[in-house]
Amino acid sequence: MSEEVLDYLVVGAGPAGLQLGQFLGHAGRRYLVLEAGSAPGTFFATYPRHRTLISINKKYTGWTDPELNLRMDWNSILADGDDDPVLFTDYSEKLFPDAENLLRYLADYTAKHRINVRYDTRVTRVHREPESALFVVTAGDTELRARRLIMATGVSKSYVPDIPGIELADQYSDVSVDPQEFKNQRVLVLGKGNSAFETADNLIETAAIVHVGGPRPVKLAWRTHFVGHLRAYNAGILDMYQLKLQHAILDGDVREIRKDADGYHVKYAFARVDEVVKEIRYDRVIICTGFRFDASVFDDDCRPQLTINDRFPAQTSSWESVNVPGLYFAGTITQVRDFKKATSAFIHGFRYGVRALAKVLGERYHETPWPSTELPAKPDALTEAVITRINRTSALYQQFGFLGDVLTIDGDTARYLEEVPVARLLDDPPENAFVVTLDYGPDHDKIDPFDFVARASQDQANDHGEGHYLHPIVRHYRRGELVATHHVTENLENEWDREVHIGPLAAFFTKEL
Repeated sequence: MSEEVLDYLVVGAGPAGLQLGQFLGHAGRRYLVLEAGSAPGTFFATYPRHRTLISINKKYTGWTDPELNLRMDWNSILADGDDDPVLFTDYSEKLFPDAENLLRYLADYTAKHRINVRYDTRVTRVHREPESALFVVTAGDTELRARRLIMATGVSKSYVPDIPGIELADQYSDVSVDPQEFKNQRVLVLGKGNSAFETADNLIETAAIVHVGGPRPVKLAWRTHFVGHLRAYNAGILDMYQLKLQHAILDGDVREIRKDADGYHVKYAFARVDEVVKEIRYDRVIICTGFRFDASVFDDDCRPQLTINDRFPAQTSSWESVNVPGLYFAGTITQVRDFKKATSAFIHGFRYGVRALAKVLGERYHETPWPSTELPAKPDALTEAVITRINRTSALYQQFGFLGDVLTIDGDTARYLEEVPVARLLDDPPENAFVVTLDYGPDHDKIDPFDFVARASQDQANDHGEGHYLHPIVRHYRRGELVATHHVTENLENEWDREVHIGPLAAFFTKEL
């Protein structure tokens, strides 16, 4: 059975798919969202396994500005043209809320905005009509045809490293979360991300020994500023390791896993002792090595190229497949564009990416220019516009260094465009433009931010006026070439509205203009 051709077919009714559906519907596009489950956000009905979100939900900020509040609200998604948005902060006061609250929130968002979602509809095949180049999506006994296809399915399959015997171990996706089942046992958790440490911390009271192992060093979010690295909430085992309480972190590679009546026997090559291989016995081995995009539904004629160990679809700066025109991506799978740097892997990052994607689609297919405002190309006017914006924006605050505001200069006139993907701008640069981002300084992750002595020493050695903490950076480009950079001085409360911020920025614009 075939249906009318859609402008857009969105696969996945998670946060990204729902928000994109709202934006498409508000713009009057013909669209449909497909969801394999029976309700929005099916992924969150299972994950995280221990049911506590590590996305911040800071309800009480002292602010009344809803834009500023989004800086502290990492779970709400956006809505176009809605003056009374549905906010996740109304669903929980916990800083680390329960996953069930997110499911309720997404259901209410869907209902309020009447998102066109078809549930219990699992996509089994995607191919392309040779004559029309339309995407044909098979779901059950239905074939849907669309001019553009947007995959918002997230990373829905477990990523399992190629290790002999890995199939003998338990998977994060279905291992028991009852710590009583691990009493007095020796447990190896493979992986060094939050799912691994979440699993380990659940067991440190009952298991005799918990080892967390992987080939790369543990990276702490409070040091790197990447929220996907290990969060303090999940880091209890680090205390126990360093205070010599049996549990430990192993650095190196697993070479082989065997299982017999005595349990698991794991050959581990230790990185810090020249890959000396030691066989260690465990009662349980749990794989927590992350997730990947599932490309199995695509026929060869439209299968997206994959990257980063085949975990993610390779994408242009406009979130389009690098090898399949008209195939776009939204949500956590767009993290390939700022992998382990900014926040596209998380709701509080990709919600702005989805908003930008809606603008990209409007530009490309519906003759809708990127929204902008006009102002005089004068230093005072540019300074006021930038200072006003950086003191409110949540998008640049969350998508640091990835999204930027752009001021294009044409004679005596400037145009101000908000939340443009920086890489996309530089792919097709204007003649003369200033790009405004919020970002951390160079080498910000090289020194412990709490070691103020080491930090002061580094500042003295590298006194270039570049801050370490999040601060505004204004870059001047001519025909895509960077010709000048200005760092606005850091501020403890991220308020850049004093003379020390305004005066030097005005002087920078005066010089560059």
